[in-house]
Amino acid sequence: MKKYFIYAAILIAAACANNQTDSYVAAPQSLPVVKLDTGSVLTWQEFPAAVQGTATIEIRPNVSGYLDKIYVEDGAWVSKGQPIFRINSKEYSQNSNSAAATIQLAEAAIEKAQVEVNRLQPLVTNKVISEVQLNVAKANLHEAEAAYKQAVSGKNSADITLGYTLITAPVSGYISHINFKQGSLIGKGEQQPLTVISEVKNVHAYFSMSEADFFSFFSSIPGKTAEEKIANIPAVELKLAGNTIYKEKGKVELVEGQFDRSTGSINFRAVFANNENLLRSGITGKIRIPFSLENKLIVPQEATYELQDKVFVFAVGDSNKVTSKQITIRGKSAGNYIVEKGVSPGETIVFSGLQRLREGAEIVPQPISLDSVVQTIIAARN
Repeated sequence: MKKYFIYAAILIAAACANNQTDSYVAAPQSLPVVKLDTGSVLTWQEFPAAVQGTATIEIRPNVSGYLDKIYVEDGAWVSKGQPIFRINSKEYSQNSNSAAATIQLAEAAIEKAQVEVNRLQPLVTNKVISEVQLNVAKANLHEAEAAYKQAVSGKNSADITLGYTLITAPVSGYISHINFKQGSLIGKGEQQPLTVISEVKNVHAYFSMSEADFFSFFSSIPGKTAEEKIANIPAVELKLAGNTIYKEKGKVELVEGQFDRSTGSINFRAVFANNENLLRSGITGKIRIPFSLENKLIVPQEATYELQDKVFVFAVGDSNKVTSKQITIRGKSAGNYIVEKGVSPGETIVFSGLQRLREGAEIVPQPISLDSVVQTIIAARN
């Protein structure tokens, strides 16, 4: 009999415990929510770019001879006028000395011819000799003067040629690979240059746009002519390897006059200051052009989650229950998505704590300002 009483007591206790469990309901979560609205956003469009110095100059010899001296190494920085190569100058020095001697001979010939003219002048005046002799003497003087001018020109030419034996940097920049060794015989006919110097005080970043991008882009730029529109293009950025942004802003200053038929694109050039010589010819990156968009629906990226390559938000509906909605994204701007469809202005979505939510869950909304969220994201990025 006791066994039955014990069993009944256990059943009663279990029933009471089940009643307590069934009566317990978890309290709704308090989560921050934002009300969606449209506004002006700044977004960026990126185009692959190749960086080159504003001047890339091949260094070639103007005279033939043995390469006596190389003053620089591969990759060195040189200043304008700095010596970089020297060609053996003995032959050209001798030519200069010979030209100097020719000048001295010409000067002596002028003096001799002048003396003869001075001697004959009074004799003609006093009619001692005929004027023909004086005219011949004057002609000899003119011939000596012409010979002198020719000798001076020869000396100048010889000195110029001698000067070619010392090759200096025509611009400031970086030396490329040096293609010849000291002692090599070089001349004007070489296929390869001695080296190449890239001037990088400023650099050009070359990029291209498709026909569709071109017309879409230029339609948003103020100006009546192409020149006016190019002048009004806002400052652009250069994204380098590792997604780092070069600190100097660039300016688009050139666009080709026609599209490339083979690629269907048109080429642009942007110029960037390179005061710290961080940029080199040959590096690649991306040009980032800012676009200002008006009346666009903005959704903070933090208020979204991804599932199978699709992006969703939790919208707050009736009775503060959340519903998952897929959104279509048009672009990004400072930590925000620019949304094309899926949600509408005026809707309220959950801002954070999404990982704890399930479809149909009830929450206690804690409204926060979308403007304050946007400003916080921008400040964090800066």
